Amino acid sequence: MSLVRLKIKGISYSQTQNGAYALILNEVNGERKLPIVIGAFEAQSIAIALEKDIKPPRPLTHDLFKNFSDRFEIVIKQVIIHKLVDGVFYSSIICERDKVEEIIDARTSDAIALALRFDAPIFTYKAILDKAGIFLKFSSKEKDEGGDESILVDEILQEGETVEMDAGNAQPYKELSLDELRRELEKAVANEDYEKAAQLRDEISKRQ
Repeated sequence: MSLVRLKIKGISYSQTQNGAYALILNEVNGERKLPIVIGAFEAQSIAIALEKDIKPPRPLTHDLFKNFSDRFEIVIKQVIIHKLVDGVFYSSIICERDKVEEIIDARTSDAIALALRFDAPIFTYKAILDKAGIFLKFSSKEKDEGGDESILVDEILQEGETVEMDAGNAQPYKELSLDELRRELEKAVANEDYEKAAQLRDEISKRQ
């Protein structure tokens, strides 16, 4: 089966349902997007790994796994999203230690959070991308407002994909200046409020 390499386009939250996040993956040599609804903790962990300026004062779970693996010389070679059943994506982590490869099943959100920390490539099968991949076509105004992924999250949720999370609404941050957002981001990281930090990072990214 043919593998297609993916890259992370970003994380978005729903404009209509608080606490709903989606990870948007993009095929490397194409325009299709693969949207995956994820939990709040995983969204925070992925967002922190993407934002190099955010340094948690204590390691998150995925950071701890990376430290543990480094100590025992375990390397993640790649992550493969290998199955899609009833709207749920299944992934495998391909690891190597002492030149011996092992395949470990994992939730896709966890697998990607780890792939980021190991700089490991992310793949899926062409058949999965053909089935679940979509093209995003939005007006220039919607793109400028950063609303394309938010609209996409709502469309996914309307199709019955839901997640149980408790997260704050990022809308109040729209009133803050860029300098105020950066100061709030520093405070959130210092207080280990990574959910708030991820939302602030998203708002900062939209303005840059």
